[in-house]
Amino acid sequence: MAIETQEIEDLIRKSFPDAQVTVESGDGRHFSALVVDESFRGMNRVQQQRAVYAALREKMDGPNGELHALALTTRAPG
Repeated sequence: MAIETQEIEDLIRKSFPDAQVTVESGDGRHFSALVVDESFRGMNRVQQQRAVYAALREKMDGPNGELHALALTTRAPG
């Protein structure tokens, strides 16, 4: 089953409701996302990305996960 960009954005927004979120896909299988959120302030990039991946875990886990490839950029506003 394929996943849509809007579904990825919705999952990220559940955990980061005030974030600026942009999700794009060129082929419907490989995605890129930009997440800018105040909660990232003081976190290093790995911590920021782990927080976002945790929000997407249900769609990424296991061999049948719908989300296979996500290039992720995170940062605090500013």
